[in-house]
Amino acid sequence: MKRLRIYLDNCCFNRPYDDQAYEVIKLEAEAKLFVQDHIKDGKIELAWSFMLEFENAANPYEERKESISEWKKFSIEDTEPGEEVRSIAKRLESSNGIKPKDALHLACAIEAKCQYVLTTDRFLLKKALELKEIIVITPVEFIIKWEEK
Repeated sequence: MKRLRIYLDNCCFNRPYDDQAYEVIKLEAEAKLFVQDHIKDGKIELAWSFMLEFENAANPYEERKESISEWKKFSIEDTEPGEEVRSIAKRLESSNGIKPKDALHLACAIEAKCQYVLTTDRFLLKKALELKEIIVITPVEFIIKWEEK
C-alpha cells in the first residue's frame, strides 16, 4: 500500500507555539503533533522545500527555528526552486488568487507529488478549495480523512 505523502506549511509547523487558550488552536496543535508521530514512525511521508527553509530562517525565535529545521531529516523529498515550481506557482496565483509565498509552498508540494498540504492558514484554505492537483486541509481534517481509510 502506497503511503501518503504530505507537506506541512510554516503555519502548521508553528501551530504548537501559538496561544493555546483557543480550543481550535489547541486541537490543530495536537493534530499536527499526532501527524508528526506518524511521520517519525514511517506511516506518512513528509516532503520539504526551499520555501520552508526560507520562511523558517526568518523565524525570530531561535528555539522554534531549530525545532522546525529538525523535521527536514524526516523528509523523503526536498524540493528546490526551479522552472516547473515557478510555473505552477504563477498559475496558482493568477487562477486561484493565492498569495505568492503560499503558491510557492503549494507548487513545491505538487512537484514533490504530495497528496495533501496541511495548513492552519484560513485564507489559504479558502483559496485552495478549487484546486484539482492537491488537497489543502487543516491537520484535524487530515486525521479524519486518514482514519477513514
